[in-house]
Amino acid sequence: MAPVDGSIRIGVLALQGSFREHMALLSRIPGVCVIEVRSKDELHSCSGLIIPGGESTTMALVAERWGLIPELQKFHKTGRPIWGTCAGMIFLAERAEGQKKGGQALLGGLDITVSRNFFGAQINSFETYLPANEEIQKFGQADTFRAVFIRAPGVLELGPNVESLAEYTLTREEAEAHGRDRVVVAVRSGVLLATAFHPELTADKRWHQLFVDMVRRHSAAEDAQIDGDAAKDTDLKVIPVAQLPGRAITRPLDLPIFGQGFLKEEALI
Repeated sequence: MAPVDGSIRIGVLALQGSFREHMALLSRIPGVCVIEVRSKDELHSCSGLIIPGGESTTMALVAERWGLIPELQKFHKTGRPIWGTCAGMIFLAERAEGQKKGGQALLGGLDITVSRNFFGAQINSFETYLPANEEIQKFGQADTFRAVFIRAPGVLELGPNVESLAEYTLTREEAEAHGRDRVVVAVRSGVLLATAFHPELTADKRWHQLFVDMVRRHSAAEDAQIDGDAAKDTDLKVIPVAQLPGRAITRPLDLPIFGQGFLKEEALI
């Protein structure tokens, strides 16, 4: 569906986890309409989707109960961009180690193997600064970015068509435990983006701007196809944003972790 106001419509899967924080950052990027996604109609009205961090097993169970797993798979097959953060990375992975008994539903599509709790339990959560590659620096020249890891996964193996966007250098103790010196924590493959850390828990918009750019590029290609079809079919219509399903940000942003100070600009190092 093509909104007539020129904006792009991005949905955030709002079953559990940090979906409100993603919406807060997306709302600060011009030309983006962001909505909460909990139903099939809301999902398929979007040009791109973010699967947020949270408790991956809980999100999978809720998604299965609400019949969203096949709809999410259909959404992926349309070729529209998807970004998974932390638990969302696990959802997008083709293979996952450290699953709970019986495992959980994986959407797949991203040719990676992830370790579900590579960085340990909740008590092992931490934050650090990582080098920002050229893709991130396109949206701001700071050569590092703040990365928040909360019971985070790590990428053990990448397929041949998967691009590494960020790596974490392990401490001596971590290296001894895992038998490696570095681990990939952000990847991209075509229209799929995944990060083991939580950009939505910082005020640095650059990862969100990268995803918005991916969605815009894909939408432009879709619109070109629609324009070609419209020339052949005079009944093909675009739909006003107000008539599309989904709840946009029409209430005060409630950010229990950071409060209103979260929205203040963060100095980029």
